[in-house]
Amino acid sequence: MSFISVGVDHEHTSIDLLERVTVAEENWGKLLGTLLANANIDEAVVVSTCLRTEVYASIDRFHGAIEEITATLADATGVPADELVDHLTIHFDRGVAAHLFQVAAGLRSAVPGEHEVLGQLRRALERAEEEHAVGPELAELFRRSLAAGRRVRHETSIARGSTSFAHATVAMAQGELGAGLEDAVVLVIGAGQLAAGIARSLRDSSRRVREVVVANRTLERARTLCEDLGDPRFRAIGLEDVRHEAARARLIVTSIESSSPVLSAADLAGRSDDVLVVDLAMPRVVSVDVDGLAHVARVDISDLRDVVERTLEERREAIDAASAIVEVEVEKFHEDRRSRGAASIVGLLREHFEDLRSREMARRRSELVGLSDEQVELVESITRSIVAKIAHAPTLALKEASGTDRGQRLTEATRNLFDL
Repeated sequence: MSFISVGVDHEHTSIDLLERVTVAEENWGKLLGTLLANANIDEAVVVSTCLRTEVYASIDRFHGAIEEITATLADATGVPADELVDHLTIHFDRGVAAHLFQVAAGLRSAVPGEHEVLGQLRRALERAEEEHAVGPELAELFRRSLAAGRRVRHETSIARGSTSFAHATVAMAQGELGAGLEDAVVLVIGAGQLAAGIARSLRDSSRRVREVVVANRTLERARTLCEDLGDPRFRAIGLEDVRHEAARARLIVTSIESSSPVLSAADLAGRSDDVLVVDLAMPRVVSVDVDGLAHVARVDISDLRDVVERTLEERREAIDAASAIVEVEVEKFHEDRRSRGAASIVGLLREHFEDLRSREMARRRSELVGLSDEQVELVESITRSIVAKIAHAPTLALKEASGTDRGQRLTEATRNLFDL
């Protein structure tokens, strides 16, 4: 069984294409079912965030699996397969673990070390398990990547400073608005993990805003977030009231899934003061027509890279340390996988040899009638030793090659030769 990952990410494609390829969580189940209906895909996990949409899978045939995953993503997103092919990032077998562990560690994020990715990967695995789309091998890959990500954040300083979209968003807003953010009204559209992080960053910011309005499709979730923050400046509203609040907000931050825009130029046109809109939603939920308003400045995920660049060099040592930890954890994963892969076939082979030995001893037991119990035990010991020596060379070869293409060929040959 081999691993593969196929998808698009912020490092190799535009935000516009990422937006078009994003798959809402409510559609993950259908996408997983379609993936597993293909001939070459045995297990699958879908990761779709504002930074990447990727399929991780256990497969039979490399090229066949790539074609099937590409076609499935094209059908699910409406992006033509011919367009997707030019932007796909593909990893195979050992490279999949290296890539996923780096993603979990925050080394492949726009903001190195950001925390949100761990929750995103965990949710992707949970959803695949709910849909019965993932087996023990692929699930173990994800669990080990999450453990490596936690270790990186615990043992290095990569998670200090502006290490999340939430922190970077507030830092960017402070840089853009300066003192104008103080005593301002802020509208946060969304109440998920990213929105919650933004709300906490606003609460803890040295520039104290006057009021933060949290708008969400599910009002109760927005209320729970505001209550958890424990700050009277925060209040919750339903999404239906967002246009009224947008008319007085100095800063508007979006982080919500919606198939259509929740704000447009008409909602902001009557303003006389400047407004900063930070649209972090995927797909974006602020209509592009706001760009025609002179008093509105709109930024998105791509603009956060400026914030990242200012802090990246400060954490270069931490990034190097995190990379070293990831390399160690990836190698441990492969070693353990080799051991697990070899253990099964080696166990079957040794059981087969021992079964042959014991049955032959039982068949010839009448020929040993004249021997004492000690002598019979000596014969048993000698035959067990012979079997062990015969099994030694194939056992060693299977263990050394486990987890590789050669190991798969040896395993298949062993099964065929000994009818295991």
